[in-house]
Amino acid sequence: MRHSKKIAPLAIVSVLAMVLAACSSGTSGGGAAASNLDARGPITYVQGKDNSNVIRPLVDKWNAAHPNEIVTFKEQSDNADQQHDDLVQHFQAKTGDYDVASVDVIWTAEFAAQGWLEPLKDSMTIDTAGFLPATVATGTYKDVLYAAPQTSDGGLLYYRKDLVPTPPTTWDEMMGMCSIAKANNIDCYAGQFAQYEGLTVNVAEAINTAGGTVVDKDGKPTVDTPQAKAGLNNLAQAYKDGNIPKQAVTYQEEQGRQSFEAGKLMFLRNWPYVYNLAKTDGSSTVKDTFGIAPLPGKDGPGASSLGGHNLAINATSKYKATAKDFLTFMTSAETEKFYATQGSLAPVRADLYADADLVKQLPYLPVLLTSIKNAVPRPVTPFYPAVTQAIQQNSFAAINGSKSVDQAMTDMQNAISTAVSK
Repeated sequence: MRHSKKIAPLAIVSVLAMVLAACSSGTSGGGAAASNLDARGPITYVQGKDNSNVIRPLVDKWNAAHPNEIVTFKEQSDNADQQHDDLVQHFQAKTGDYDVASVDVIWTAEFAAQGWLEPLKDSMTIDTAGFLPATVATGTYKDVLYAAPQTSDGGLLYYRKDLVPTPPTTWDEMMGMCSIAKANNIDCYAGQFAQYEGLTVNVAEAINTAGGTVVDKDGKPTVDTPQAKAGLNNLAQAYKDGNIPKQAVTYQEEQGRQSFEAGKLMFLRNWPYVYNLAKTDGSSTVKDTFGIAPLPGKDGPGASSLGGHNLAINATSKYKATAKDFLTFMTSAETEKFYATQGSLAPVRADLYADADLVKQLPYLPVLLTSIKNAVPRPVTPFYPAVTQAIQQNSFAAINGSKSVDQAMTDMQNAISTAVSK
């Protein structure tokens, strides 16, 4: 999964992981985490399906240079829930057969709290000096780095520059432009509003952009506030007014992209992957008539939800020195540039966003950098699966009008509070 976008409802194994997290003291530095720090040998790297053929060439390059420390690539499915549950099962077994794993940014806290990830400190420290601070934050739990940033992602606003020559910079300005869409018999704005992980992404963006938060630094819920309510109300009111079309509550990433490419939508919140498709798809009617801009905010750029993946070392790995060197290789500037050119994956290194050759190939990079710099991670909590379920259920009800925003936020607050107190 490239864009942190296809997390389905809570799986049974996730529930088991949360229950175990409540009684785990896994963040201590002892036990498995303190063993095999200098050991070298063959390791296994696991991640989701390598659709863009990014990982295999890198593993081949590593293996050619390290014949005594061969990396075996274990490819998972392209379903994020299945990836998550596969990692949980192997980490729980403590066999160490998965040495290095690609971890979605929303899983770091859950896995770190269990004691499944090797703390990247002391002799295992990874140099993150050149990384974007927001990406480092996604790999950090309780002020300790547990996962090295690998790829990032941020939301972008796609807009019809033939209809709106200058993109909106605030939410209110964008809503004011919806009359242009109506005059042209097209829909105004859509994001990802179906009841799945994408809705959590969009709602978190709305809340953070309005000055609210979902949880505090201790993971306690903070959604029952005027600011957070204002953010959700922006979405609910836009849906009620028709500025968000009725069918948008069924939209995941692809439905919105298809509507935009078909010329039926003026504004679309989506990920960078849409750019190349909108430019090259044979069915795209907007190849030369769309632009990209930062998400509109309250007084300027909005707060995107931060996507991406990090690399973590299994605390029970037998060969952690090799694993650490492999992490360094897989997050080097050369490798990061390969991620971008081969797989259209957002780099985590700041200097690559100013690389002239890279920007020429991927013109959205400067806008994406603005998005990432203003991005906010989704709730950092070891109980994330239950938290996102609470957000999805209640925000979906508020947007479609089956609950008031006030009631939805009260219920969301209570549900998150119950989840994190287990």
